[in-house]
Amino acid sequence: MKHFLSALFIMLGSVTLNAQVAYEHISNAPIYQFLDELAALHYVDINSAIKPYSRIQIAQWLDEAALSQDAMRPAMKSRLKLFLEEYAVENNRLPKGHISINRPSESTAMHLIPPELVYRDSLLRISLRPIYGIRYISNENGHFYHSYGGASMNAYAGNNWAAWASVRDNYQTLEPLANPLYLTTEPGGNYKIGVQGRKGAEYSEMRGGITYGWSWGSFGLLKDHLSWGDNLNGSNIFSGRTPSFPMIKLQIKPAPWIEFNYFHGWLISQVVDSSRSYITSNGDFRAVFRQKYIAANMYTFTPLKRLQLSVGNSIIYSDVPVQPAYLIPFFFFKSLDHTLNYNVDNQNSAMFVNISSRQIPHLHLFSTLFIDEFSFSRIGNPRRHNFWSVKAGASLVDWPLKSLSVAGEFTRTSPLTYKHRVPTTTFTSNNFNLGHYLTDNAQEIFLSASWNPWKSLRFNLIYTDAHHGNDYQYVFGATPVDENPILHDITWSSRMLTFRAEMLPVNNFRFFAETTFGNVRAYDIDGKSATFYLNRFGPKYLHGKTTTLSAGFGIGF
Repeated sequence: MKHFLSALFIMLGSVTLNAQVAYEHISNAPIYQFLDELAALHYVDINSAIKPYSRIQIAQWLDEAALSQDAMRPAMKSRLKLFLEEYAVENNRLPKGHISINRPSESTAMHLIPPELVYRDSLLRISLRPIYGIRYISNENGHFYHSYGGASMNAYAGNNWAAWASVRDNYQTLEPLANPLYLTTEPGGNYKIGVQGRKGAEYSEMRGGITYGWSWGSFGLLKDHLSWGDNLNGSNIFSGRTPSFPMIKLQIKPAPWIEFNYFHGWLISQVVDSSRSYITSNGDFRAVFRQKYIAANMYTFTPLKRLQLSVGNSIIYSDVPVQPAYLIPFFFFKSLDHTLNYNVDNQNSAMFVNISSRQIPHLHLFSTLFIDEFSFSRIGNPRRHNFWSVKAGASLVDWPLKSLSVAGEFTRTSPLTYKHRVPTTTFTSNNFNLGHYLTDNAQEIFLSASWNPWKSLRFNLIYTDAHHGNDYQYVFGATPVDENPILHDITWSSRMLTFRAEMLPVNNFRFFAETTFGNVRAYDIDGKSATFYLNRFGPKYLHGKTTTLSAGFGIGF
């Protein structure tokens, strides 16, 4: 009877609670990994091809999983309890905290651990939290740290409106850890280097949004990151690695067997428009970037329980005002492009497919295909290839050993995928690739094992083997662009073995430490030296054979 009443409460509450959408950022790896585990064990049913998830949706999944907690191992049950406390506001209650600052109240809670201020009444629920974290890194090439600080807010008004905001300043003492050309998973940023003589690099990231939701969908204006495509180490559709950009976003689920996602974004081209740039009255040159936009959609079908088939397409267009036809969410954009840009250079369109199966308990199988350019005439021709990126992977949770999860994936991307001959329509924003972090003409093997022996303590063993081939440019020359051989020569390679330990002692607070044995090499190819490729594709602290130690903590994600 207790389980029946709990399930009834969840179903009745979802009519209003699910109508409010404030997104949980994709950098919060612990909760996203935990939800993947719950889905693999059939405690919840999720669409992991589209991220981020809303915080209220996460709270509902956690409530659903709590109905089966008697069957969970102790460590998983402890993590469930921890995350339920994290999403207390989304469940319309005040979090308990560990050290309270104010007197007990039905409307306000102030805690020192974790630091937060929460308020609720019949109309408004709002939480305010500081953000701070630091990561120390040391190896044979240097010693430095990356720190960040700021604040975040989540708010819900009535039954339909939600808003969230997060601002943080980042500082890195040695060198920028991310660069549009670096082949790393570090998130991108617009760096300022050596500001006022200060050594190192810094950047700021402001993101957030406001949404209106109803029982089967939501619409919002936001500036945030998103990730499309199942993956273990970076999606090959939208990875979320670029600096956040503004967008309008639509998400609907009118029936249990179909979900639809769409966004239209304002990208940052960083291509100067000479006709609109000018010299100010005091002699300064005012550069103006060319306009650049993206529209994308994804249909997700569920023909069988826990089997999801997703198909979608995107288009990047530029040098024109916002095109109303691309604001129609459910269109096939390439067909529009043939009409709107007839007999002139087309815009940059792409298609993608994602398959996810959790039908076998403990096992998640997935595959993703990103198609940049496709022609049937290239199939079967050994000299020609289509421009695409393919990913296939699997994860196994709590089998055959409890508390142990193993996973692996393979990614291969053909030359010139994500690239375009027109600088304003490349698959980038702020020059960072929107797709896989290795960009084109690359391959990666990723393997991991995770052990959760006690509460939120987690040990990870991670191995990556990545290669990047010839750095071809999208230009028409003696060799046709679709005849550039895949991984003919290796310009850069990286092998990493990482041991990582992480713990969340309380919600929204984490400690971590890791050791990485790395070997990053480059080669003299195409008239350029190995040093050129090393500096082009990665920060100096990763060059060569290294043993890198890092440790730190974070409040907020």
